[in-house]
Order: sequence, then C-alpha cells, then structure tokens
Amino acid sequence: MALMITNTCTACDACEPVCPNEAIKPGDIYVIDPMKCTECVGAEDEPQCKLVCPEECIVPNPDWEESPDELQAKYDALNG
Repeated sequence: MALMITNTCTACDACEPVCPNEAIKPGDIYVIDPMKCTECVGAEDEPQCKLVCPEECIVPNPDWEESPDELQAKYDALNG
C-alpha cells in the first residue's frame, strides 16, 4: 500500500530526502507519488518517511492497496 501525507503536514522537509524512490515532492504540503511509493520495501525495513515525520501525518493511502510482493515488484521496476 502506498503512503500519503495528510493536510496536517507542516512542510518541514524531513521526509523528502529519506525516500529511496524519490516519491515525495514539495507542494503546499508534501505529496507522495503512489506510483513510486513502495513503503520502502526493497530498500529499508520500514517506511523512512514515517520514522522522521514530526507530525505523524504519513498514513496508508486507501486507494493504493498492494501486497508486499507487489511493493517489491514496484521497487524492482523503479530501481532495476
């Protein structure tokens, strides 16, 4: 399941540099591209953006449910 950033984001810039897939981009609030988000599957043991977010505003995106195998395949396609 891809992640998303809620409107409680303060645009602190903590999440963008830790994303291994460059899925996070700035805007009015930061936005996660669900086509690039693998929840860090393939790169890390847990989502790095969630670890560094001081507002805890990064949550599962209900529109992008994916299995761990699907997330791994997406990671491999992005980084292959």
